[in-house]
Amino acid sequence: MAHPVTSTSIRPDSDETIDTEVWPEGSLEVLSQVEVDQLRNQGEGGLYQLLRRCILAVLNSGGNTDDARAVLEKHRDFSLGFIQQDRGLKISLKGAPSSAFVDGVMIRGIREQLFAVLRDIVFTNNEIRESGRFDLLTSENITNAVFHILRNARLLETPATPNLVVCWGGHAISREEYDYTKKVGYELGLRQLNVCTGCGPGAMKGPMKGATIGHSKQRIRTGRYVGITEPGIIAAESPNPIVNSLIIMPDMEKRLEAFVRVGHGIVVFPGGVGTAEEILYLLGVLLHPENSDLPMPLIMSGPPESEAYFRQIDTFVGATLGPTAQSRYRIIIDDPQEVARQILSGLEQVYEFRKRHGDAFYFNWRLKIDHDFQKPFVASHEAMRQLNLNEGTPVHQLAANLRRVFSGIVSGNVREDTMARIERHGPFEIIGSEKVMNLLDELLSAFVADGRMKLASQDYVPCYRVAV
Repeated sequence: MAHPVTSTSIRPDSDETIDTEVWPEGSLEVLSQVEVDQLRNQGEGGLYQLLRRCILAVLNSGGNTDDARAVLEKHRDFSLGFIQQDRGLKISLKGAPSSAFVDGVMIRGIREQLFAVLRDIVFTNNEIRESGRFDLLTSENITNAVFHILRNARLLETPATPNLVVCWGGHAISREEYDYTKKVGYELGLRQLNVCTGCGPGAMKGPMKGATIGHSKQRIRTGRYVGITEPGIIAAESPNPIVNSLIIMPDMEKRLEAFVRVGHGIVVFPGGVGTAEEILYLLGVLLHPENSDLPMPLIMSGPPESEAYFRQIDTFVGATLGPTAQSRYRIIIDDPQEVARQILSGLEQVYEFRKRHGDAFYFNWRLKIDHDFQKPFVASHEAMRQLNLNEGTPVHQLAANLRRVFSGIVSGNVREDTMARIERHGPFEIIGSEKVMNLLDELLSAFVADGRMKLASQDYVPCYRVAV
């Protein structure tokens, strides 16, 4: 069998980086010369910088920082090279983190993820953005683009059954909360359910880790541990090594749509602003009248230490979106078995509903997602100030704008470009009605007090200011 990594050497001035050459694993073994030139291009319109950032994130799996700029600065000498040979593409890595290797050989799972990054970036650029096939200004074409990215990544399997559970939650959670996510994942695995998360650490890693044990006990050797991320946050939330199907979506909105299109049920664990964004996204989608009868089991759960967190979320949702939104989820505290049982029961309803309507099990075409939830939101000072956060705003639109608030704060916390803008121009200003602003300020203040904003939360300086 051919050795997976060749010409490996540890740099003489450091025991932390490795120079090596890597053959593809699992996808995109062959590229055209035009595609290779795009990857090498470090100028405007080239893909090199984007690819470098994403591949470095994969190689940095297990890192204990969520500061994208710190990761890039620590590995500022890291570089890529692309070697096109008759046998296919080979990538050269210089200054790669040594944690991605065992005895000089790259860990196979990391190698698979590395080429998954390459696959998705090339496909998105050439087939989605540049081909002219997709008008990304229309809702239908955005959904079609999401479908094609997922299909190209071989995520959409047939025959399919409703057994993929999306698990959302924060990366900056306590040890008790992390252990609880593993227990829930274990119960899901025992019930032969697969797990999809945002692919990072914390509540994204725990359910996968637990599910591997449950699957092992059930002698399941084809367990799926799906990680869906996007280029803007991948450096701050490096893919965890359990992920065996990594997908890089072009932006946050398509990432969120991918979750709800392929997932059959959702469990939300404790988190911070990113988790609040996901909750508001899903509730906003489910509040659309065309989705009123569509089953989507949604459970929020955590250990006893997390009960106050979920009650705060529930209070916020009830005061802003109303009781109809609250009726779309259940809160279960400290009972992993009940969470898994309720999800399994909900998936049976999903199966019957899709079977009755002739819907696909591998992609939720029937789910109506309004264009407001699909348009990419670029967090800028002007965009954040202009969000309509006033009482009387239609519930569906208010949910979309509140989602954007949390998305902007996530961006200000972890994206290097947004962090740089905030350093130049000061924190984002969030403006709205007195009631909504008081509710928002109370919720965000609780996140800060509980250390849910970043891993180094004791030093956290808010990237926003709520105008109360």
